[in-house]
Amino acid sequence: MYELIEAKGNSYYIESPAKIGLVKIMDDEVCLIDSGSDKDAGRKVRQILDANGWKLKAIFNTHSNADHIGGNSYLQRQTGCKIYAPGIECSFTRHPVLEPSFLYGGYPFSDLRHKFLMAGESDAEYLNAEVLPEGMSIIPLPGHFFDMVGFRTSDDVVYLADCLSSRETLDKYGITFIYDVEAYLKILEIVKAMSAAVFIPAHATASDDVSELAEYNISKVHETAERILSICREPLSSDDIIQRIFQSYDLKMSAEQYVLIGSTIRSYLSWLKDKGELEIVMSDSMLFWKAL
Repeated sequence: MYELIEAKGNSYYIESPAKIGLVKIMDDEVCLIDSGSDKDAGRKVRQILDANGWKLKAIFNTHSNADHIGGNSYLQRQTGCKIYAPGIECSFTRHPVLEPSFLYGGYPFSDLRHKFLMAGESDAEYLNAEVLPEGMSIIPLPGHFFDMVGFRTSDDVVYLADCLSSRETLDKYGITFIYDVEAYLKILEIVKAMSAAVFIPAHATASDDVSELAEYNISKVHETAERILSICREPLSSDDIIQRIFQSYDLKMSAEQYVLIGSTIRSYLSWLKDKGELEIVMSDSMLFWKAL
């Protein structure tokens, strides 16, 4: 873990729970793509930088989930590097309490205000093409989170952030976090048709072909949608649906899993309603969901 691996040319990644990209800009200067989950991850990245005599110029965050920005604060304090994040992700990176607040739908209670859902604050600026090193480009990847992006380097290495989950993860849990289901499916179709020398998903094995994995992710989204529609043959509240999804996938409930999977299920419900496959029913001052 935290081993530096060359993908191609000047494009590397650091093997970690959420892979961290590293791109050499000059012989002694590098940038990172994401920064890991916490201060400890940042410290291990710093050790790699020091061991190679590299100066960190910038961190380009793909999105603002805590496991991707958790090392920002430590590395920025230690190196003075710039931090950039796309769109609304920049606000979440600057004000990380927004993530657990969004997931919970209100002020998050203490069980949700921890490093797995709420990173330390970092002084991020808005990401745009002008701040990137020569030869690097931005790939919009919305769906998993608001304005998530990936990057393609001059070595034709593509960093895919969280738009793909591994088969092992999908087979174990069945359902993964999604913010916008429609956007996510569109992005998976785009990624399925992409070509690159190397693809580096944050939570799957690096590969020169991700088309089969993208298709497997697509199939799992539709499987979850069908499961929800089957559950909603009778009118049910959101919490009832969440409970049944947890039971059907044999998932262990915790406060963290409740907000992550709960938010995902509510996103599925919105998508299915907008597609005309679900309706809402108001009864006894409660909102229920029912399949059409």
